[in-house]
Amino acid sequence: MKRRKLLQTAAASATGLTLAGIPLHLLAAGTRGGTINVALQPEPPSIMIGTISNGPALLVGGNIYEGLLSYDEKLVPQPSLATSWTVSPDGLTYVFKLKPGVKWHDGQPFTSADVVFSIDVFLRKVHARARSNIVAVESIKALDPLTVEFRLKYPFGPFLGIFPANGMPMVPRHIYEGAADFLKHPANATPIGTGPFRFKEWSRGSFIQLVRNEQYHVPQVPLVDSLYFHVIPDAAARAAAFESGKIDILPGGSAEYFDVARMAKLPGVQLSTKGWEMFAPLSWININNRKAPMDKVEFRQALSLALDREGMRKVAWYGYADVATGAFNSHLKYFRADLPKLARDKDKAMKLLAASGYKGETLKLLPLPYGETWQRMAEITRLNLQEIGIKVEMVPTDVAGWNQRLNEWDFDLAFNFLYQHGDPALGVARNYTSSNIEKGSPFNNVEGFSNPQVDALFEQGQKETDPAKRQAAYYEVQKLLVEQMPVAWLHELNFPTLFRARVHNPINSATGLNDGLARAWVA
Repeated sequence: MKRRKLLQTAAASATGLTLAGIPLHLLAAGTRGGTINVALQPEPPSIMIGTISNGPALLVGGNIYEGLLSYDEKLVPQPSLATSWTVSPDGLTYVFKLKPGVKWHDGQPFTSADVVFSIDVFLRKVHARARSNIVAVESIKALDPLTVEFRLKYPFGPFLGIFPANGMPMVPRHIYEGAADFLKHPANATPIGTGPFRFKEWSRGSFIQLVRNEQYHVPQVPLVDSLYFHVIPDAAARAAAFESGKIDILPGGSAEYFDVARMAKLPGVQLSTKGWEMFAPLSWININNRKAPMDKVEFRQALSLALDREGMRKVAWYGYADVATGAFNSHLKYFRADLPKLARDKDKAMKLLAASGYKGETLKLLPLPYGETWQRMAEITRLNLQEIGIKVEMVPTDVAGWNQRLNEWDFDLAFNFLYQHGDPALGVARNYTSSNIEKGSPFNNVEGFSNPQVDALFEQGQKETDPAKRQAAYYEVQKLLVEQMPVAWLHELNFPTLFRARVHNPINSATGLNDGLARAWVA
C-alpha cells in the first residue's frame, strides 16, 4: 500500500456525536445512579495495572486507568486520552494530540509529561508486555503539554495497536517519579488514574469498591454511582450469588460451563460472548520440543491427529469454543481462512507415531488448574492419546506449580491458552520465535521450537507496514507452523459473560469488561 500521511481525528471528542460507537442520545437515556455488582475470581494481589496484568486486576483496574486509545470490536483504534494522531510518510514518526482538560483523580492535570513517564520510564521498567511492544521505539518526546512524538527505529506495522489501557495504562508521573521501586510503591494500594471510577475501598477477601469520578473528562459518564467487585472463590457460590441477584455480572470464565446454559435461561438474564475480540484467546497443548520423542515432527503430528477437538468442544466447553486451524485465532488480523480445522485421524496418527520411533515412553501431562472444564480437557486428551498407544501420566498442580513447571520447562505436555492482542506481532510471534526461548514465563516460547524460516517470516511481518506484504508473511508462517506442529492447537475460546438484564451496555469495546463499565447503566 502506498504510504501516505494519515490523519485520524476523534469524532467523538470533536463532535460529541458518538462515544465508542454509541450515540450520545442513547447514553443520555440511561438512568444515572445505582450500583453494579461483579464477581471477582481469583482475588488479585493488586489492581495497579501498570505493575500487574492478570485478568482479575484488569477487570477492576480498567475502570481506574486509561490508555491513549481504545478499540472497537473490529479492532479499529478509537480516541481515548489521545484525540488524534498522525503518521509520517516513512512510518517512523507518530504524533499524538492529547485530550485537553483531563485530570488525575487527585486533581492534577494529565499532560504529555505523564505519557512520556508512563511509557518510557514506568512501563518500560515493570510491564513485560508493554516493554516488548516498545522495543521498536527509539525516543518519546513531549512537544508541548498536549502533544507527544514517538520516533521508531524501524517501521512497526502494529504500532497503533499497543495503546489500550490493559496493555499500556497511563500512570501519574507526579506520584511515581523518582521512586526507588515502582512495584513496592505505597500508592499502588490506593491507585490513581484518569478513568471513570475512583478507588474507594478494598476489604481483602470480600470486595473492592469503586465510585463515580465526578470530574471525568467525558460528559454524561459514568452513569452508575459505584461498582462492587465481590471475591467469591467457590464456583457454586458464585452461581448461587448470581441466581439470587446479589451479583449482576459473571465475567467470562467465572462460571463453570456446565452451569452457563442453565443460568442463561433464567428470567432476566442475558449472555454475551462479545468483548474478547482484542484478546482472541486460543488454547493449545504445549509440547516440549527439546525432548524425545517430542523432538520429532512426526510424533507431534501424530499427537495432534489423535485429539478429538470436536468432542472436547461439546463435552468440556459446552459449545463455547471453536476448533482451531492453527496458530492464529480467526478474529486476529491476517488470519488465513483457507487452512482446514484441525481434525482427528486415528489411522494416520498411528502411522506417524510408528514413523516417529516412539518407544513407549510415558509422557507427563500438566492440566491447567483453572477448574472443571480444564480437568475434563485433560482427561479426554489422555484417553485420546492412549487410544493410539501413547502412554500418559497426569501431573496435577496448583496455579503456582503450573507456572513454576512451565517457567523452568519442566514438562512433557502442558495445557495453556493465551491472548493474541489483535495483531500477530503483538500476541503470536512471542510463542514461536527463537528469540523468545527464555525461562521465567509460561507465556513465551516455552516449547523451545526454533525454525529460522519462521523467525524470518515473523520479523518480516513485524517490520513491514504494507498490509499486503504483512499478510503474505503471516499467511506463509501459518502454513509452515501447522506443518511443524510445535504445539497442538485446540480451540478458539468464546468466553461467555452472564449479566442480569437490569444492567445495560456492560460490553462496548474489543476488550469488553476490561475496558471498564463507564458506559453501563442500571434500570
